[in-house]
Amino acid sequence: MILFQAENIVKNFSNHRALDHVTIRVPENSIYGLLGPNGAGKTTLIRIINQITAPDEGTLTFMNRPMKRDDIYTIGYLPEERGLYKKMKVGEQALYLAQLKGLSRQEAMKKLKHWFEKFEIGSWWNKKVEELSKGMQQKVQFIVTVIHEPKLLIFDEPFTGFDPINTQQLKKEILSLRKKGATIIFSTHDMGSVEELCDQITLINESRTLLEGPIGEIREKYSQNEYELRFEGDVNLLTATLNSRFSILEHTKEENVSILRIKLNPKGSPNDALRLLLDAGKILSFNKITPGMNEIFIRVVGDAEKQKEESGGKTA
Repeated sequence: MILFQAENIVKNFSNHRALDHVTIRVPENSIYGLLGPNGAGKTTLIRIINQITAPDEGTLTFMNRPMKRDDIYTIGYLPEERGLYKKMKVGEQALYLAQLKGLSRQEAMKKLKHWFEKFEIGSWWNKKVEELSKGMQQKVQFIVTVIHEPKLLIFDEPFTGFDPINTQQLKKEILSLRKKGATIIFSTHDMGSVEELCDQITLINESRTLLEGPIGEIREKYSQNEYELRFEGDVNLLTATLNSRFSILEHTKEENVSILRIKLNPKGSPNDALRLLLDAGKILSFNKITPGMNEIFIRVVGDAEKQKEESGGKTA
């Protein structure tokens, strides 16, 4: 089931088109990556989903019906630019924000106690927000984002200000929220986190969608028939054996083991490769190389920029 859908969204600001017929379909109980360079249009789309601004064209669908104003109460939004009141005490502010999201004071106190204990921040309750580090403030804002258990969560660069240990803790909580039934839109520049957390992604650049789909399918699509071979034997014999069916892109050595990155020619197959390799020495491992999302991100955005330059600066 698709929990949320934005269909053919267009948004203009003065002479600038921020979104140009962008569509995203977010399956229920998934983590959906919203990716793109700075200025691509991601924040504009997030603001439209949160009904902070409205699209000029296109439709928003939530739970199989047109999105309504009241749906904002079933969304939790953690913006990249944090919004806590610096002079207020942490506990006082968390309680106030939880009540704004529809919780009674008693229920808010109970839930806040649970989260503050989980994050080991009970001692912060009576501190002013301005006394906390950026990472500490981020933990508090994360708590008030999720405390009302919304159906849809939107995290915009949620790991800003965190050290690796706290980043890992937050990732664990995000995965736990999905396990409990939440659907999550996750916007970040950290491609490692995208691979670790996301089920599907959409990549936006200069207001348009360049790439979308499940992570595994995208990585497979952009693989280039390359394999890593760990091999014991005569590399010269191996080269002669491979002949024109393969090319060796890299060769390193660890003690008696050769580690090679090889590329099959267009007519080559892994089975053909293995048959030839068995005649040349001992195969320790033979694994397909699939590109990471960081490599794909750079390649796809770079190709789009190159295409724009070749067309005289106009997008297709």
